[in-house]
Amino acid sequence: MPDKLMRMRRASSDRRPVMLAIAGDSAAGKTTLSRGLARALGEGRATSICVDDYHRYDREERKGLPFTPLHPDGNYIAIMEQHLQLLATGQPILKPVYEHRDGSLARPELVEPGEFVIVEGLLPLHSKLSRACFDVKVYLDPPEEIRREWKISRDTGKRGYTAEQVLAELDRREPESEAFIRPQRGHADIVVRFAPVPGRDDPPGTPLSAELLLRPTIPHPDIAAQIGDDDLRAVHVKLGRDSDGRPVDALHVHGHAPAEESRLVEKAIWNGLQGNEPLPERLGELEPGVRSEPVALTQLLLLAHLFAM
Repeated sequence: MPDKLMRMRRASSDRRPVMLAIAGDSAAGKTTLSRGLARALGEGRATSICVDDYHRYDREERKGLPFTPLHPDGNYIAIMEQHLQLLATGQPILKPVYEHRDGSLARPELVEPGEFVIVEGLLPLHSKLSRACFDVKVYLDPPEEIRREWKISRDTGKRGYTAEQVLAELDRREPESEAFIRPQRGHADIVVRFAPVPGRDDPPGTPLSAELLLRPTIPHPDIAAQIGDDDLRAVHVKLGRDSDGRPVDALHVHGHAPAEESRLVEKAIWNGLQGNEPLPERLGELEPGVRSEPVALTQLLLLAHLFAM
């Protein structure tokens, strides 16, 4: 189906879910962000899938291939597009399953779309047709040195690799990251970057701050109207420049702000934007007992976008 026809079909549909895409490179934080959103929306209301399940080859088969899972040829892109179209029009799919734990391909599973569908992975914004299926498109863009640290920590702790193997694989994937993953940034409505604030010398353990570039490709909540002068230590909005030089609203959420102040700001913003919805619990949870206020506020703002659709 052509992408323009897909948009028209969704616009005229009475029964369709709100579709959110979260794209980014490996270990950019996609699962952390999407898991918190799905938990906040609630089971039965939200459906969450990972399009990395559309890998064409298992880990053992990939050893002899001239490309990595970041390459479209290593994925069933046409089937992913077909399934996204079905979900976007409220229909179920029989989704493949890729086991990240051991790199195997498992039995497919039935997925029924809820009121909201959250799609995360390496290539959800790769094609015009897949992009036409989404109401809100997000790209995660952490600094490369931070992403590498996250990937080493995750793959050595959960996937059985050594640090040397992870670094070698990162170097092998770099050309395909540049060719296929990073270009998706240009198609996102919101670009999110978790990083230290430049020029600050915060002590170790200070949560990373967040910067959200809010492009004028979709309507955005009026965050500035919900922020008072006393809140500026935790969050502020200013006009910035995108990577292409175009003006864009930039929302900055400061990781160095006291957690109590950040939570008051979260409540004020949420009440101003979604007074009829209770503030979701457990936003910003990185792991049990570990919370990031910038992650929480990022998730909160994405929820506000979903409720507004």
